[in-house]
Amino acid sequence: MSDDDMKISVLASGSTGNVTYIETPQHKMLVDAGLSGKKIEGLMNSIGRDLADVDSLFLTHEHTDHIKGAGVLARRYNLDLYANQGTWRAIEPKIGPIPEEKKNIFEVGKTKTFGDIDVESFAVSHDAAEPQFYEFHHNGKTFVILTDTGYVSERVEGQIENADAYLFEVNHDVEMLRMGGYPWPLKQRILSDHGHLSNEDGANALMDVMGYNTKKIFLGHLSLHNNMKELAHLTVASMMKNKDLAVGHDFQLFDTDHGKATNLTAI
Repeated sequence: MSDDDMKISVLASGSTGNVTYIETPQHKMLVDAGLSGKKIEGLMNSIGRDLADVDSLFLTHEHTDHIKGAGVLARRYNLDLYANQGTWRAIEPKIGPIPEEKKNIFEVGKTKTFGDIDVESFAVSHDAAEPQFYEFHHNGKTFVILTDTGYVSERVEGQIENADAYLFEVNHDVEMLRMGGYPWPLKQRILSDHGHLSNEDGANALMDVMGYNTKKIFLGHLSLHNNMKELAHLTVASMMKNKDLAVGHDFQLFDTDHGKATNLTAI
């Protein structure tokens, strides 16, 4: 890793909480804060970083596994928060008072420049007020986060294709979900176009968007009850190998965890 790289760590990813850390020479940022402030502080310390150095928090949507610690962190560390209008309306009753000067509107389909990093937002299909995710551009490299979507549209595919790195959803194994103990309406919601990507759906969408630049893929947002890390990894790797993609050679697949940060990695 060089001092000029964009570096990332998926601090936590899964149905119980989601936080991703991104840094450049000029900025340190979080995407979502779906765990308690104390847990996020500990995860940051585990990668040798301090929350006191973070300047911005980007929120994707209002579900608890993405905003649980947002208010606490914003107040404790004086963070600038970014979300679109629909998400702000949905989260304001949930995260407590935020100083007006720290509340920033980041609308869908826009790009904002923060010194040495450009952040671009895009809409996804999920059962939330106005869900959006982000791609980060620094020094000619791009990192895309895409979880919490029932499907990946051609529009989104065109926007995020050939990134250098992805954090991509593989939420559930369809058979585990169908046979599991969730109520049928919840199963229908997860399987719908406004739900979550299955292992197979995630693999197919990844193969549609990845390109020559793609070197690192983080498999994320696994369900605690309807998936297993080994199963998700095996499914994606097998499907890619069947398409003659050189898993482990041209690019790497990384697992993420509900409660353990990935190593700080240069993109």
